[in-house]
Amino acid sequence: MTSLEISKKQVETIPRVPLIAMFLLVFVILIAVATFRFSGMPVVSSPPQAKVVAEASLIIKGEQSGAVSVMGEDGNIIVNLDGDQGGFISGVARVIERERKKINVSVNLPVKIIWRDNNRISIFDPVTNWQADLMGFGADNARAFAELLAKATKGE
Repeated sequence: MTSLEISKKQVETIPRVPLIAMFLLVFVILIAVATFRFSGMPVVSSPPQAKVVAEASLIIKGEQSGAVSVMGEDGNIIVNLDGDQGGFISGVARVIERERKKINVSVNLPVKIIWRDNNRISIFDPVTNWQADLMGFGADNARAFAELLAKATKGE
């Protein structure tokens, strides 16, 4: 005679306490986001605005190799950097190029490098309205653009 084993299928359930905690957390986050959104708080954080100390319009042409050429609005070359030297500047140039290609605009138009009296430096593309506070990328990267700004304004 054969014995048949009948087994009950186990039902997998999620424990109640963690499940309730998960839904409460989602609810609290939803309430917090709605509160901040409807209170009129800005969605984007930006550095404090300060008076412009120096500004230059530059044309930046970067290559995939990391090499970059920086020219003034008049077309005079300010600096040519090879792949080992132009890393961050070339990366920013590629971002600007990508943003401009999205809207079918020439990549050979100038961007503005702006130094403010609170010692913050930023880059602004007036064509796409893209901007970046370069201090967020570290002191060395901000210094690279500060040096470009210094070379560009030296002749003025």
